[in-house]
Amino acid sequence: MRIAINGMGRIGRLLFRRLLNKKEYRIVAVNDIMDTSNLHYLLKYDSLYGPLQQELLLNDNYFISGEQRIRALKFADASQISWGEMDIDIVIECSGKYANKAAATKHLAAGAGKVLLSTTGSEDIPLLIYGFNHHRLTPGTDIISPGGCMTNCSTHVLYILNSIGIESAQLNVLHSYTSRQELVDTAHSQFRRGRAAAESMIPVEIDLASSLERLLPPLKDKVTAMSIRVPVTNGALADITVQLKEMVSKEKINSLFRTAAQKEYKGIMAYTEDPIVSADIKGNEHSCIIDGTMTAVKGSMVKIIAWFDNEYGYTSRILDWLELIEKDRK
Repeated sequence: MRIAINGMGRIGRLLFRRLLNKKEYRIVAVNDIMDTSNLHYLLKYDSLYGPLQQELLLNDNYFISGEQRIRALKFADASQISWGEMDIDIVIECSGKYANKAAATKHLAAGAGKVLLSTTGSEDIPLLIYGFNHHRLTPGTDIISPGGCMTNCSTHVLYILNSIGIESAQLNVLHSYTSRQELVDTAHSQFRRGRAAAESMIPVEIDLASSLERLLPPLKDKVTAMSIRVPVTNGALADITVQLKEMVSKEKINSLFRTAAQKEYKGIMAYTEDPIVSADIKGNEHSCIIDGTMTAVKGSMVKIIAWFDNEYGYTSRILDWLELIEKDRK
C-alpha cells in the first residue's frame, strides 16, 4: 500500500515513525508547510518516545531510511498536490484542515485512492470506530472518519454498559495538553486555551457527546462530556459516570469489562487491577485500559475509570484501519 501523510503534527510524525517499521506499507510522501529540515529534526528526536531508532537522512527534499525514499512536500493547499502521479493508495489526513467531506474530497480529486482522517470528521462523513462498527466499511467508502482518541476510548465503554441500560452518562476526560494550547498566556479565540498549558488544569470545549450520540443513537440527549487539559505531556484518563436502569455490583461491572478485554475487544480494550498512573500507559496500544481498582458502584450509579495513551493508542487504531483497508483491496 502506497501511503502519504498530510500534516506532520504529533499524530502524523508518530505514524511516520511506526510505519517505517511496517514492510507491508510504503510511505511515498509527506506534506507539511514547516521547514523540511525542522521536520527532519522532529522526526529524529521526540521528547516522549525518544530518538528514532532507524537512520533517517534528508537529501534534496527526500527523507531516506534504508531503501525507502520519501518525498517531503510543502503545499499549503492539498488540491495542488499530484497524488495521482505518485500513485497514492491512501492519504492519512493529519492536518485537521480537511475534516469535512468537501475538503477531504480535494485529496481524492488530486488522485488519492482513499482518505483516512485522524479525527472525528463532519456529519457528512460516516463515523466508524475500529472495534465497534468498522465492519460497515465498504469497498466504495473513499473517506473514512475513525473518530478521535476520546471517542475511541469511550464508545466501547458506553456500548458495554448499555447492555444493562443507560439512563444518563457524564464523561470528564483528563487529558494531557496539546499543540492547540499555549506555552505562556496569550490571545486565543477560546480564552482558556490561551492560558499557559503547563501551569493550570484547563477546561476545553469538545464534541465528544455529539460523536457518541451519532454512534449510539439510543443515548441521544443522555450524554454530556467535558475535558480538562492537565499539565502532563502524555496520557489521558476518562472519568465516566453512568446512571443505569437497574441495580448492579462492582463485581458484575468489572466482570463485564474483564471478559470484553479478553474476548471481543482483545487488543482494543485492556483491563487491569494494578495501581497504575498516567506514566505507566505511555506507548500502550489499547484504546482504553479499564482500571478495575477504581470502579465505584452506588445502587444503579456506576463510575468507570479508563486510561489511554492519546497518541500511541490512537495511532494503533490508524494502523488497524490500514490493515483492514489493505484486506479489502485484496
